[in-house]
Amino acid sequence: MIPEKQDSWHADPKKDLGEVLVLRPEEGHDFYQPVPANGQISIRIAPGFVRLQSPFSLGTQTLPPAGYVREHSHPEHDEVIHFIRGTGKAVVDGEEHPVEPGVTIFVGRNRRHMFINNSQDELHWLWFIQPNGLETFFEEIGREVVPGQPDPTPFARPDNVLEIERRTAFALPPAIPYQPD
Repeated sequence: MIPEKQDSWHADPKKDLGEVLVLRPEEGHDFYQPVPANGQISIRIAPGFVRLQSPFSLGTQTLPPAGYVREHSHPEHDEVIHFIRGTGKAVVDGEEHPVEPGVTIFVGRNRRHMFINNSQDELHWLWFIQPNGLETFFEEIGREVVPGQPDPTPFARPDNVLEIERRTAFALPPAIPYQPD
């Protein structure tokens, strides 16, 4: 007689429970970003915050009018961008896509992409990347948001930005990068 296969979830649900983390809006790790993006990043989930079954990071980014995230790619990472507020455009492998609240874009590894705020309002999105690494990049190139302190933007990217990119989540920059209008 073959014994019944037990569903591991029902066998002992307390044996292998993952963590729970609830962050209030003010509890992320927030950083101002240098030119050309400017704006802010809020890192919400990353391996340093909570134990993860599979390493990833998640956060939000806000671009002011005329800000843009320069063209780049991630050699080992899948990324999802979900637009929450504002309008602008995404450029993926040279093809322009209008973005607005509710648009979601999946960008697989080695796909060149950038985001441009060509409107008069802030452009705000949620990002997810797996494996993680993007959060370390944002921390190292940015300046921590300190409540009550003034916004330091615009400020230059660090001189060693290419080294930071290389060891976090970025491929080498494109030889001829896409330039926003």
